[in-house]
Amino acid sequence: MKTWSVTFAASAIAVAISGNAIACTGLIVGKGASTDGSIMIARNEDFGINNWNKYLEYRSAQDNQPGDWTLGNGLVVPMPEHFLAYSSIPDWDAVTVDSDGKYYEERGINEYNVAVSATTSAEVNDKAAKADPLVKPGVIEAIIPTLILPQAKSAKQGVELLGQYIETYGAGEGNSLYIADVNEAWLFEIGSGHHWIAVKVPDDSYAMIANGLRIHGVNLASDDVMHSQGLTEFVKQHKLLDKVDTKSFNFAKAFGVIGDEYNIDREWLGQKILTPSKHQQNRRAQYPLFMQPDDKISVDDVAEVLSATYDGTALEGKAKRPIRVERQLESHIIQLRADMPKELQGVIWQSFGVLPESVLVPLYSTLQDYPKAYQVGDDTYSDDSAYWQFRSLTALASANPDKYLPLLKETWDKEETRLYKQVEHLDATLSDMYKQDKQAALDMAADYSYGQLKRTLNMATEIRYKMLTDLTKSTEKKYSEEEFKKIMSL
Repeated sequence: MKTWSVTFAASAIAVAISGNAIACTGLIVGKGASTDGSIMIARNEDFGINNWNKYLEYRSAQDNQPGDWTLGNGLVVPMPEHFLAYSSIPDWDAVTVDSDGKYYEERGINEYNVAVSATTSAEVNDKAAKADPLVKPGVIEAIIPTLILPQAKSAKQGVELLGQYIETYGAGEGNSLYIADVNEAWLFEIGSGHHWIAVKVPDDSYAMIANGLRIHGVNLASDDVMHSQGLTEFVKQHKLLDKVDTKSFNFAKAFGVIGDEYNIDREWLGQKILTPSKHQQNRRAQYPLFMQPDDKISVDDVAEVLSATYDGTALEGKAKRPIRVERQLESHIIQLRADMPKELQGVIWQSFGVLPESVLVPLYSTLQDYPKAYQVGDDTYSDDSAYWQFRSLTALASANPDKYLPLLKETWDKEETRLYKQVEHLDATLSDMYKQDKQAALDMAADYSYGQLKRTLNMATEIRYKMLTDLTKSTEKKYSEEEFKKIMSL
């Protein structure tokens, strides 16, 4: 039996948490708002430090002995009887302290096709923090996927389970996160040490999330809303709202900081891209929680939002924080497709580094092993690390961004278009094959994803070599014929 315990130095944890405090942008797409009827949850994982290697990993199902379960930040909860299998993308240093410990797993899908993406960090206002202080060690971003993915058999159960942990043990951060299955997607927000709320995303809509709490205008009595016990009484007691309207409850205003340009600019930008017909004044205190897109949303459209800057908009040259930033560690778009066989319903489109200068690779849930390059590396550049191969492209491009950034984007856009088409055709093949030979279909999906990881890594390495060659040649001095003769005669 694996113990799954990790102990980290308090100072290291503090640095990691503070570095992540103003990071990440996310998007949730309802199944009726997508081009193929899939639910999508997607996010850029940004960080204050941009040299933080990520691994790809698959965790097998296992039975456990009774006892304590120590999470990466030191939180101790009862050990569940059983862990479900799931995929994740932990930090490089999770295994340096304990080979079974996980930290900042960030996202994943489990064997019941429950997906989690955690989190878009959010600020808690001073009044709420004083009334219900954050708890350390408590439930934080670094452990949420580790806590929920091995246990939840539905998105709603995941919401309930996380809520129970927060009310029982307390939360250490304000956060927004996304929990989904093939039927529904939930936006979950943590507003203080013990209070939270979750709202089901309407099928025909999407939710655009930056680093501020977003949930407002919701009916607390609706079946599509869940929240902590005693929420309204707490808000009234501590006067977190001037008026508490349970039919149009403003959780974000009660617990968060609204109107912060750092956040609302990105919310405006994402909604402008997906619903351009809706003309909204920029820098409103709060933007609609859910919006319907003008056109159905594809994986490519989600990638466009997660890569966006303010170029060509009213906020060009004014907004401080675009969606595309150079400190991105990875980006993921998790697709959940109800029309596929159970084992093939989940696909994670995964990239490393800065999304516009990288490529989203489709990882079917049947993939349980990864090329070695995606399982090695640390906080120092190394040629054998896939993360560093992709991440270094943006660093190299910064030497001449006008020349190299368009080149990278064009190359990877072309590759992603190829992958989108391949997956569309492969899905049809896999569905037919599944009926005749289930295992063959599952193996084909895994082999395909493994092959694309290797192919795109080879492409990244080749691009890096070409850029280094070009950069080196650009430093060569151009001599006149007379100067060249003098040099050669020395």
